[in-house]
Amino acid sequence: MLTVTELRAAVERRLDEAGRAWLDSVLTDAAKSGPRPDAPGPARWELDFASAGRHVRTTRPAADDLTPHDLPDAARVLILHAARADAGTVARLYAHGTGAERRAVLRALPHLGLFAGADAVPLVEDALRTNDIRLVAAAVGPYAARHLPPHSWRQAVLKCLFTGVPLTAVADWERRARGDGELGRMLGDYARERTAAGRPVPGDLDRVLAMTRALPGAPRALTREES
Repeated sequence: MLTVTELRAAVERRLDEAGRAWLDSVLTDAAKSGPRPDAPGPARWELDFASAGRHVRTTRPAADDLTPHDLPDAARVLILHAARADAGTVARLYAHGTGAERRAVLRALPHLGLFAGADAVPLVEDALRTNDIRLVAAAVGPYAARHLPPHSWRQAVLKCLFTGVPLTAVADWERRARGDGELGRMLGDYARERTAAGRPVPGDLDRVLAMTRALPGAPRALTREES
């Protein structure tokens, strides 16, 4: 996962002069304003958060240095971090946001002070109930790895396998899957159902299933690329 400093540098490399000036102004304003739980209306930075897609467009080719973010996603993450968004603020922005804005809220969680607590778990669980695979992929990041309860996390892994979200999107999956017999049982049932219905079994399923059979604390086997 990119640090905020690395993310900002990657964003600025993709922006033209006007875009960089806009971003610098917005982040400065967000840092000064911060969260305003008692304000009668949204802070200016919240409006900029919503309109980021209109300001950070670029004609430069996409680059891997923003993975898994797209450019507006990344700009919105930077805005939330600069504003030190709290649980109430991110919940409001998520509730009223577009799919892109909700995705940015989820991707920002590891960079915010509320990462230490479970206040944002309802947002993650809401995203996992959708059929938006980009939202699902954003939901299974480091925050979910740290705070999602075991049953919900197992269901999230199944959702990713079922919808085609790559296993690489699931943060820290090896640690959480290791020795998890219940997850192994669920995966086995799912594989048998797919096979009986004449449907292919996702390739990533075997990787997770093998990890559920590993002893907790056992060293991870190297992949072919790592060995």
